[in-house]
Amino acid sequence: MAIYHLEAKVISRGTGRSAVAASAYMSCSKILNDYDGVLHDFTRKSGLVWEQVFLPQNAPPEWKDRSELWNAVERAEKTRDSRLARELVVALPVELGKEQWINLLTEYIRSNFTADGMCADVAIHDTDGHNPHSHIMLTVRPLDDKGKWQHKTEKEYLCKRNGEEKGFTASEFLLAKTLGWEKQYQYFVGKKKVYMPPSEAGRHGYERVNKYPKSTKFGRQNPITARWNSDEQLIVWRGNWALVTNKYLDEANLSDAHIDHRSHAARGLDEQPTIHEGYVAQAMERRGLIADRCEINRQIKADNRLLRELKELLNKMSQAVKNTIPALAEAMETLREKLIIINYHIRHTQIGKRSITDYAKSVKRALEQYKGVVSQIKSKKKERKELQIEKKSTPVLKVITHRDFARRITELTEEIEELKSEKARLLRAMECADDKELSKVNNTLSKMESALTELDKREAKYTAELNEALQQYAEYKEQAKEFNAGELGIARLKLRDNKERSAHNYLQNAYGNRFDPLTLISSRSEIDCKLDDEINMPAVREYARSQQRKVQQIIKKPHELER
Repeated sequence: MAIYHLEAKVISRGTGRSAVAASAYMSCSKILNDYDGVLHDFTRKSGLVWEQVFLPQNAPPEWKDRSELWNAVERAEKTRDSRLARELVVALPVELGKEQWINLLTEYIRSNFTADGMCADVAIHDTDGHNPHSHIMLTVRPLDDKGKWQHKTEKEYLCKRNGEEKGFTASEFLLAKTLGWEKQYQYFVGKKKVYMPPSEAGRHGYERVNKYPKSTKFGRQNPITARWNSDEQLIVWRGNWALVTNKYLDEANLSDAHIDHRSHAARGLDEQPTIHEGYVAQAMERRGLIADRCEINRQIKADNRLLRELKELLNKMSQAVKNTIPALAEAMETLREKLIIINYHIRHTQIGKRSITDYAKSVKRALEQYKGVVSQIKSKKKERKELQIEKKSTPVLKVITHRDFARRITELTEEIEELKSEKARLLRAMECADDKELSKVNNTLSKMESALTELDKREAKYTAELNEALQQYAEYKEQAKEFNAGELGIARLKLRDNKERSAHNYLQNAYGNRFDPLTLISSRSEIDCKLDDEINMPAVREYARSQQRKVQQIIKKPHELER
């Protein structure tokens, strides 16, 4: 089933990653990183379904080549810990096909990223046919109208005028200087170093410590970059991914597979626990399954009342049917109504059993995959650490050996990042926010087994009641042979609509928003097949005509007497 997963990461030199290596890895291509001279070759990597580079209008057209794009990014960043790119990893709905995935991603990227001035490099991966997902790499430095990189942050000088302190960038200071603002420098005041404007220091004859003016620690962030980096913007991107995905699911007539980007708390899904339900039952309910404890809490009173009513009804009807057509019609249609309700309960329970079984299988599969992914991460981290140690101990003069080490370390880093994304997806599939909650999974599986046992008992109870009611109905069918089929049919048809409406209202009240009209229709059809008691419509029409003839004769007689 479609699941919501959108993970946001930052590709930074500080974490040992490079934009070129990340792009080469996700596109299964070969790219030379001009920044460090390392060739990243991932052409033997499998699982690539589709890849493409998207550019805003003001970007240089040669950046359509991802090698040109990401090497331009690498050249623009000078520091050892520079943020190079942003990466989004999104789960694609398994219910959709390749063309729909491509159209979905294209619309999402163009409306959210390239329209806002970002360059986007995207690839679809699906190695096993069960986990289609996409990597979206985004530039983090805005472009100006001429396609040149803007600054991410700009140095901000803390200037002073008449005792007031205010920050200005270099361009802003040109005007501020004419208005009397001065930069502040450190001066020796005795043994202390104190910031002050040159005019004030000159009056006291203080000696300047150095040539560096006072400035803010991190500078002033470009307002576009600040918006891209904000939590609010990430929430918008997350919400828009859910909207566009649901749009394509609707177009494919898969509205029941809708995804939701909101947390469980935001959707109010954690406001319904009782002391008897607990985490496991709630997790199952959140996935649209029938949790035994929640279901029992909702329905046990309604179920018991139904069975009591049924037994009382059978007793009353047995006494009431005394060779009269109205009583027999009432008894047969009322019993049919109750049979439909019981059969709905059975079908609902069977759906719950299938849902729990399927969910348990998916959780077990996710748990096994999770263990495998964790093992791979551990192994690759160990290998990377050993290579880093070996590289550090290798003489600097062995340039080629250093590059080989750097290439393999980068490969391992990208593989680890991919595995981390897969681990995050698997945790979400198991209803776990993080690794700490994983201990609940085995407990969840155990309670699912208990839930299935409880649902088996419930199904057996309903089935026994259904068989008892069917046996009683068979007795009514025998009695019906003594009456005119047409007259009995008309009496039953007069009652049927109200009885079916009563069954509908009863089940809707019992199940609330979990009531399914289609299941009711199926239950009614199935009961009619079991009863094998279709109303004889030709006999009904013949009886109606005979009654009409009698009425006409009664009307005709007075006229004949008048003559």
